[in-house]
Amino acid sequence: MSERANASVIPFKPGDEAEEGEVEQTSAQNPAQRLHLAEAVRMAEAIVFASAEPVSDKQLAARLPDGINVAAAMADLQEIYARRGVNLVRVGDAWAFRTAGDLAFLMSRDTVQQRKLSRAALEVLAIIAYHQPVTRAEIEDIRGVETSKGTLDTLLETEWVRMRGRRRTPGRPVTYGTTDTFLDHFALEEIRDLPGMEELKGAGLLSGRMPSNFSIPQPPADPDALTEDEDELTDIDLEELGLLTPRVTED
Repeated sequence: MSERANASVIPFKPGDEAEEGEVEQTSAQNPAQRLHLAEAVRMAEAIVFASAEPVSDKQLAARLPDGINVAAAMADLQEIYARRGVNLVRVGDAWAFRTAGDLAFLMSRDTVQQRKLSRAALEVLAIIAYHQPVTRAEIEDIRGVETSKGTLDTLLETEWVRMRGRRRTPGRPVTYGTTDTFLDHFALEEIRDLPGMEELKGAGLLSGRMPSNFSIPQPPADPDALTEDEDELTDIDLEELGLLTPRVTED
């Protein structure tokens, strides 16, 4: 047997340097770390399952062991549930278990029939979703008709729309935007997943004879972030808008 052949059967001992081309064991392959991550996945599963509302990455990080990669743990959990009757889905910056899309028909008998939104409310909702942040006056300018307070109140009651700030213009009008509840209801991971023009045309929701200059605005990357011409709602604003109980001052 040649020296080359003899060398090939010599076992690699701990402490020896790896030859060129050999792949050293990575931290992801470390059994102890894999076990630690697997336990974190179980814990994350329990947290999301027990929550009535979607659980954010920040909430998970606060409750999982220190040093856990939340993104990696949730990716593993999402893969585990990918082919099950319920799926782990992303809702904004949070996670929730939802019935698999192809099995939704099984739940139809148990679904509570909700009041349908009026055409005006649907138009206003679409404008807010695509144009946010947007004021009532801007909504009316886009629709070409006056928007009643009742329409906006209905959308606020569904918790699909929220008051997000005040525009830095005369009168400081309130700006409106969508919520995570809106994303959850329409099975959107983020607001930028809203259908574009071609998708809307394909679904028959837009006429094929739209004006050549017609376009659909791109929703903001971070719908929660205030824009340069917006001010955050203060407690005084919330009191004026009836969203906060007025403070009682003692004489």
